[in-house]
Amino acid sequence: MDPPVVPRERLDGWRRVDEVTERAFAAGPVSVDASTVRYERDASEPPRPFCFASRLEIRPPSAPNPALTALVERQARSGFRDRLAERDVEGVEHRGDRGISVDDPSASRATLSTFRGVARVGDGRGVPVEALLAVWATDEYLLGGGAYPLEEASYPSGGTPGDARRELLGIVRGIASPDDAEEA
Repeated sequence: MDPPVVPRERLDGWRRVDEVTERAFAAGPVSVDASTVRYERDASEPPRPFCFASRLEIRPPSAPNPALTALVERQARSGFRDRLAERDVEGVEHRGDRGISVDDPSASRATLSTFRGVARVGDGRGVPVEALLAVWATDEYLLGGGAYPLEEASYPSGGTPGDARRELLGIVRGIASPDDAEEA
């Protein structure tokens, strides 16, 4: 299964660091595999901003529906917290959810979850970070998100955390199923 497509024009200054397909979760008779591609910001000091895009394959095959969407969102938030912990982000707090639009007009509105935590860097100090996770449905489920530091000092070239947030949301909104990207 191919991961979703992230528009190249939105990835200026980002480098692809990983692509993997793995079992995301299993709940009762339902299993979910995720094909994920991950990017990191070039030439950034830790904690490096990162973003990802995932496409889910659900077995047995099932069209998106409210109950399944709630399960996918809940499991995605839990898995995202685990991924943040793997990146040495501690004290992660879920700050809330809201709906956002994505570029695909046939997709549902995405549920955007916001998290805050502290990333431990090489010298042991903590850098506050914000992490975003979006989940939405087309004829399948897509996820996108990432994290970026909230310290102004993390942006020596004049950027800001607000710029990083807008850039990440632009990347997430542009994520598309590989099938849809081929048709465009």
